[in-house]
Amino acid sequence: MKNTIRMTMALCGLLFAGHAFSQSIQMQRPVPYSDDGDVADNVKNECTINEQLADFVQEYAKTNGVDVQFVTGPVDTAASGRVLDIKIVFAMSMGNAWTGHSKSTTVNGTLYENGQKVASFKARRQSRGGLFGQYKGSCSVLGRTVRVIGEDIGGWLKAPVDGVILGDN
Repeated sequence: MKNTIRMTMALCGLLFAGHAFSQSIQMQRPVPYSDDGDVADNVKNECTINEQLADFVQEYAKTNGVDVQFVTGPVDTAASGRVLDIKIVFAMSMGNAWTGHSKSTTVNGTLYENGQKVASFKARRQSRGGLFGQYKGSCSVLGRTVRVIGEDIGGWLKAPVDGVILGDN
């Protein structure tokens, strides 16, 4: 009986270790802006949405049982293991606290495993600032968009589907 319990525990440990390993994903932090994207220089220079997005993806992926590890340079999509290649392709920051905010962020991403494409997505979120938006700065409202995009991507990583559009259409 004791040997059966030990063997069962050992097998469960191996299964859990294999599952945890298969869920580990490499991702660049900060998330790069797409070379052919449309992001104003003031957003790039004044806001940290590229760092926030990476942190939110990691946070929400973890709540879905997916481990995201950061790399500081460009991800190698041909590498062994799982790699998430995402880029911020659009960030709009119109309006302000006095006239009303109109902010939007769009991200494209592709998940690779051992150099092969698994699935890709497009994620877009917009915000007008929410409750008390008139008291928030532009970067804060843009941060709201990447927080929700991070949540969307974190959920998608649990069960990736190719070609989906996450968030606002």
